[in-house]
Amino acid sequence: MSRLLVTGSADGLGRAAADALLSAGHDVVVHARNRERAAALNALVNRGAHLVVGDFANPDAVRHLAAGLNDAKPLDAVIHNAGVWSGRAVMPVNVVAPYLLTALLPGPRRMVYLSSSSHLSGRPSLAGVNWQGASAGSYADSKLFVTTLAAAVARLRPEVLSNSVDPGWVPTRMGGADAPAYPGPLRRRDHCSHIKIVPSGMRSGTEL
Repeated sequence: MSRLLVTGSADGLGRAAADALLSAGHDVVVHARNRERAAALNALVNRGAHLVVGDFANPDAVRHLAAGLNDAKPLDAVIHNAGVWSGRAVMPVNVVAPYLLTALLPGPRRMVYLSSSSHLSGRPSLAGVNWQGASAGSYADSKLFVTTLAAAVARLRPEVLSNSVDPGWVPTRMGGADAPAYPGPLRRRDHCSHIKIVPSGMRSGTEL
């Protein structure tokens, strides 16, 4: 059994991953942006998940959350799933928050960063990027940066298995109702199984 944090787990892929991991017998820490969103996690908490709350658009909230996690039972893995599609919170939530958690949580030996095929159209430049969220950020740029972060962690922390994951276009709150359903026998829980504890032999620093 592993202890894992799944950020942004109130709905969508984060919720599905947390549900699947909990059902597999893992010790799961779920995360919501605020107490109102946390209410959606009551079913998982009642099954044994641990809840943390913090608005990832606020770096101080991320630091506070990390401090609490460091005072608790050590984490084996983190799934950096929390993300927003548009608006001023894009860079703080999609890039700054996973960066801070990576820096402030030194213990996990497995790191998964949710990327997107949109990273292929991201601009490989930091010029003009507003990390504080004073202006709207580019989703494509944010996913390029977080994919790069995953690769950098793999290089700088060779003892850590770090990967980015492109889940594809799926019918979540962010993906929208027009996203294609899971193909064939693939279901939400199975779709998230590849971001559990990855098979032995997987190479760190790759995009899945």
